[in-house]
This record gives sequence, structure tokens and C-alpha cells, in this order.
Amino acid sequence: MPIVRIEIAKGVASVDQKKAVIRRMTDVLVEELGRNPEYIFVVIDEVETDNWGRKGQSLTELWSQAQAEPSND
Repeated sequence: MPIVRIEIAKGVASVDQKKAVIRRMTDVLVEELGRNPEYIFVVIDEVETDNWGRKGQSLTELWSQAQAEPSND
């Protein structure tokens, strides 16, 4: 019974994108491990951006800074 856990920042994926990820991860395990899709579980955990950080800052802070920076277009 394979279980795939995926953690993403909340709000970065649409419902349709999450459905596609679940479908494709299931397909990979069926194709590569020969498993029955009935017993494959894919769990997507959405983490609040205040609870996820890198470079010593939360994603909320990093994304706010990135939006405030002028673009080079």
C-alpha cells in the first residue's frame, strides 16, 4: 500500500492542479511498481505560508518582499 505525501505552500496549486498531481503520482506507481491503483494513496498537505520558511524568513515575508521589488521587464 504505497502512500505518497506531498507538502506544498497553501494557495500555490489550484484544485485542478492537485487532481492532476494525484492522478499522475498514481500513474507513476502503477507503471513503475506494478501496483493496483485501488491501494495507492496520495496525500497533499497544504502548509500555511507563515509556517514554512527558508533563508530565515517565512514564505509570507519572502513573497511580500518579492512583490514589492520592481520587476526587470
